[in-house]
Amino acid sequence: MDNKVSFLDRYFPHPFISIIVALSWLMLGHSFELFDIFCALILGIIIPKLLQPFVVRTPNIHWTLAAKLFFVVLWDIIISNIRVAKQVLGPTKNLHPKWYRVPLETDHEHVNTLLAMIITTTPGTVTAGIDQERGDILVHSLSSDDPEAEIQDIKARYEAPLIAIFNATQGDDA
Repeated sequence: MDNKVSFLDRYFPHPFISIIVALSWLMLGHSFELFDIFCALILGIIIPKLLQPFVVRTPNIHWTLAAKLFFVVLWDIIISNIRVAKQVLGPTKNLHPKWYRVPLETDHEHVNTLLAMIITTTPGTVTAGIDQERGDILVHSLSSDDPEAEIQDIKARYEAPLIAIFNATQGDDA
C-alpha cells in the first residue's frame, strides 16, 4: 500500500457514497439526535471502506449538468405519471402502444445504461433491452401517436445531456 495516501483518501475513499450513506441513515431514522448523527458518521466511514474493493473507479462527470438532468427527469416523471393516469383511467381505445428503437450516439456504457434507466423510470415507457450490435435501445411505449417525435425527445432531453455529463463521444466505450 502506498504510504503517501492522504488522510481523506484513506478514511473517505468515496466521499459521495459516505454522504449518501450518512444522509440515508438519518432520513431512515427520522431523527437528528446526537446518537443518530454519530451512527451516520460511523456508517459513512465504514460502508464505503467495505465497498472500496468493488468500486473500481468513479467516472469523472460534470456535476452541474448532472444536477440539471436530475431535475429534468424528475419533472418528466411527475408529468408522465399524470399523463399515464389519465390514459389508464380513460377509454382503452385511446391507448396506442408502440415498440420503437432509439439509436444510440455512443458506446459509452454509463451513458447507455443511464439512458435505459431513465426511459424505464419515466412512466409510460419501458426499456426492453440495449442492443450493442445494432447500437440502439428497444423501447415500449404505453401510448404513442408519433414514435419518431418520442425518439427525438429522448435523444434531446436525456441522451445529449448524458453524453455531455460523461464527455462521451461516438464509439466511446469507457
